[in-house]
Amino acid sequence: MLTQKSKYGLKAMTVLAKEYGQGPILISDIARREGIPRKFLELILLELKNEGILQSKKGKGGGYFLGHPPNQIRVGHIIRVLDGPLAPLPCVSKTAYMRCRECRDERTCGIRIIMKEVRDATAKILDETTVADMLRRVELAVNGRDALSFSI
Repeated sequence: MLTQKSKYGLKAMTVLAKEYGQGPILISDIARREGIPRKFLELILLELKNEGILQSKKGKGGGYFLGHPPNQIRVGHIIRVLDGPLAPLPCVSKTAYMRCRECRDERTCGIRIIMKEVRDATAKILDETTVADMLRRVELAVNGRDALSFSI
């Protein structure tokens, strides 16, 4: 399940993508526009900055801005930075693998087999979807089109 931290991070990334190329945006402006608690947003944006997804400028005219064009920033990367692995179980994680204590044979574990399929499908969607794709889906929804039927 997506945490509130990732939801807020993705909302902030959408705001920054809309304003891409127009200079930094203040944390307080992002927080106000998206209804995100300012202090929580500060921590989220700092994490994304430390990962190189965002950059910041201090002083007058300062704030945060995307470190790369919106079409180069993958949703899966943002979620992994903020929430960790996408896998629903540690035994199917590519980045945080850990064998389940109660498992007798991973190769024939039905739960693991299904959860690996879930992980692979989730990762495929999130890793093929960029922040620019999210913006396009929002624009489709605003214009009365079915954004959920949008194909990658």
